[in-house]
Amino acid sequence: MSRRRSSRQRPSFKSKRKNPRHSKRQRQDALHDPQLTNEIIAQIYQLGGTVDSKDLFQALDWPRGSRKQLQKLLQGMVEQHLLSSKGGKIYRLNSKDLVSGELTINPRGFGFIVQSPLSGQPAAADIFVASRNLADAIHGDTVLAKITSNKRGKLEGHILTVLHRNLEQVVGIFSSKGKGGKVIPDDSRLRLEITIAPAHCQGAKDGDAVLVRITEFLGEKLQAEGQVTELLGDPTLAKVQMEMIIRSHELPFAFSDATMAQVKKIPPTVRLEKGREDLRTIPHVTIDGETARDFDDAVAVEKRSNGYRLHVSIADVSHYVQPGTPLDKDAYERGTSVYFPAGVLPMLPERLSNGLCSLNPHEDRYAFTAIIDFDLEGKRQSSRYCKSVICSQHRLTYDVVWDILSEATTNDELSPLLSPLAELGKVLENRRQQRGSINFDLPEAEIIIGPDDKVESIGRRDRNLAHKLIEEFMLAANEAVASTLENKKIPCLYRIHEVPEITKVEQFAEFAHNLFGTLPKEIGTPSWFNQILAMSVGTPEEYVINNLMLRTMKQARYAPENAGHFGLAASSYCHFTSPIRRYPDLQVHRALTTTLAGSAKPQKGQNLQEAGEFLSKRERVAVDAERDMQNRLKAAYMLEHIGESFSGIISGVSSFGVFVELDDLLISGAVPITDLSDDYYEHDEKHHRLVGRRTGQRYSLGDLVTVQVSRVDMAQHRINFIFEDE
Repeated sequence: MSRRRSSRQRPSFKSKRKNPRHSKRQRQDALHDPQLTNEIIAQIYQLGGTVDSKDLFQALDWPRGSRKQLQKLLQGMVEQHLLSSKGGKIYRLNSKDLVSGELTINPRGFGFIVQSPLSGQPAAADIFVASRNLADAIHGDTVLAKITSNKRGKLEGHILTVLHRNLEQVVGIFSSKGKGGKVIPDDSRLRLEITIAPAHCQGAKDGDAVLVRITEFLGEKLQAEGQVTELLGDPTLAKVQMEMIIRSHELPFAFSDATMAQVKKIPPTVRLEKGREDLRTIPHVTIDGETARDFDDAVAVEKRSNGYRLHVSIADVSHYVQPGTPLDKDAYERGTSVYFPAGVLPMLPERLSNGLCSLNPHEDRYAFTAIIDFDLEGKRQSSRYCKSVICSQHRLTYDVVWDILSEATTNDELSPLLSPLAELGKVLENRRQQRGSINFDLPEAEIIIGPDDKVESIGRRDRNLAHKLIEEFMLAANEAVASTLENKKIPCLYRIHEVPEITKVEQFAEFAHNLFGTLPKEIGTPSWFNQILAMSVGTPEEYVINNLMLRTMKQARYAPENAGHFGLAASSYCHFTSPIRRYPDLQVHRALTTTLAGSAKPQKGQNLQEAGEFLSKRERVAVDAERDMQNRLKAAYMLEHIGESFSGIISGVSSFGVFVELDDLLISGAVPITDLSDDYYEHDEKHHRLVGRRTGQRYSLGDLVTVQVSRVDMAQHRINFIFEDE
């Protein structure tokens, strides 16, 4: 959406207030303008809260001969208890009810101010701002606001002034306007129209997606001037939508020249160097999706009389990406790869991600291997780690593995390799479930892009035993590495998932009780959540229970303090298995290297607390971008199905209406309460339903329904349904 830069570089911002150097009549009118009062408050706030009147007059650019008039306004503000005064010269802001912070606007029109640490309120106390109180602030602005109410800890306010315009560039759709043009931002939260002069259109045509640099915010409300800096193309194409998202979410998309020069110099040869073990005879295989291009993990399982030996070999990215190098800096800035149906934005250049760090079959590759022994019940007996050279014997797909394991296909060469994998995978899954690990089962949508670069189909992504056994091996390796680093007191980034808030757990328990009656005891433990999931299996409410449970949980994040992983019921957990696409895994590899015999002392690296916060944020940005892309493509797909009927489930209920998720397509849309014309419906928040006042008709969370596609808003990527009987 935007890019931040120093205030010195920001686009200019023309004040709405008339220039005080205008006529005496204009200055007198200005004294009765509430905007001037707000501007005075903002100026004093920015000057530290206390100011000499001379400094204030200078900051306001008020003429010397007219300052008595302004002095009267200041005295009036003192009488209103907005200011306090000392001798009529020093003015102090009564800032108890003032807050500053970044404004986040909801597409429905209202906003929230995320308070700055120095604003005097707890960081968690966001300020609600109704649409009528947003003034001329836009999404992302740093604003100053006055709290107008505080009911039960829920703060509401109105914006006094914009302290900083943080928006530098915008992705939007171009349309001709006279000899020039205008751009409406693609982000529906940005209430802004940008005028483009003829000389700055860069040949853009009606309907083109463009990137615009804002040069000036105008005095007129929500108006700006800008220049087209990049033509992105036809927004109906998937790859153009991907480019729009990359820029609107500010995802780094170009590697530095220094990085590309560094990568070019990397030798392609793989040698068995000192300190590496030769594991090329271990029968490693990779198991991935049909369309996968990079293979960063390979596995092998040996069945023994007293248990199993698992090899999890991960591409040794740390061999190529040394701390402090241009390549390392670019990888850290990205934090993670971002995956779209139309392509991928990799964390590492392609020569590494799809080449040297891809465990291609029958090619020697540098790896970092975890060798873990389990007993017959899946309890970890020992683990050790080594830098290695491996040679994957087979590039397998999930479907091929499933066909062999389910005996749909006979393969005398692969069956002996896969049988112990399946056996250990099941043992590990059973053990993990017994300790209480939560078994979420939310289906994922698979979007297929056709040769015309548009959505060809949308459906459920298939999952089978092959997916599960690979997941179990990755979980086992991550846990083993985390335990080792914790026991040896080696600093690293853990993947932590904290205990959910009790209020959210109680709300979930109330809903589950309304569905199932008596619930298990020991509310809020992983095992308790698992038992409720088991109660929902095979019922219409299974999807809703999984979805609500997920919303009840806190977000997992990266941190140097080990707080355990609630969802997995694991005391120690980290990310070790995907350094090609996640920077925290690379950091863990570097930390684990210090445990190997003959290794040097731990290297000094970036502050782990800062790194954990930054990389967690990069992960959330990537998730938001991927979700944004899916919503756009789903809306485009449903545009071709207006009037058609689909079965679905009510996945959400609010005062606005109900939300329905379609069974086979996993596409969500809304049935606005205003479209329920057969009755006046009221929101029963406690029971998650809408109830008709006259007919008693109910629309409840978890109801199976049939809907028709009524409208698709491509600007906001929203889909509206109507119930088929409406």
